[in-house]
Amino acid sequence: MTNANCIRILSVDGHPLFREGVAAVINSQSDMTLTGTASDGSEGIEAFRVLRPDVILIDLRLPDRSGLDVIIAIRSEFPDARVIVLTAFDGDIHVQRALKAGARGYLLKSMPARQMVDMIRQVHAGKRCVPTEIAAGLAEHLGDPALSRRELEVLQQVAAGRRNRDIASRLFIVEETVKVHIKHIRDKLGASDRTRAVTIAARKRTP
Repeated sequence: MTNANCIRILSVDGHPLFREGVAAVINSQSDMTLTGTASDGSEGIEAFRVLRPDVILIDLRLPDRSGLDVIIAIRSEFPDARVIVLTAFDGDIHVQRALKAGARGYLLKSMPARQMVDMIRQVHAGKRCVPTEIAAGLAEHLGDPALSRRELEVLQQVAAGRRNRDIASRLFIVEETVKVHIKHIRDKLGASDRTRAVTIAARKRTP
């Protein structure tokens, strides 16, 4: 794949060794290239303006400011920015706040490198991606009291980025039933689509 067709990635992290590790993983992929790095939030915002990467990886804790503030600043200027949080924080509240700020993916630094590159591809393709192990905990806090237990289970699977037929298989129900549950979830939350449903639910539980 030519460099022009590669997914261009910006990495924003305060730890040099971690940035180097991310660079090594990304540059080992034939369809990706690390277009730049930044060691703090201010550098990250400026680098995004200059480089206009396809995907930005950002830690929540940076030397000069919160990664959430950086995400909000970048997305206020570039609403279509595709952001993946890559952090050591796995608390539900951190996930909720990151999604509310506009992140499209949330990944822990302890997860395998393969999971990172897979998520980059999914987010670059316009998808929203929260790994199962994170979505499982998040779903407990996502739900509105009006949602049934089954609807919460479906919402958890949606948050993990699964398709209707995959959700049906995991929950041992037919695909049409999944569609009905998603319609009910959207109606109850006033969401225009499934992605908005997850975002709205997360906001309802964010202090």
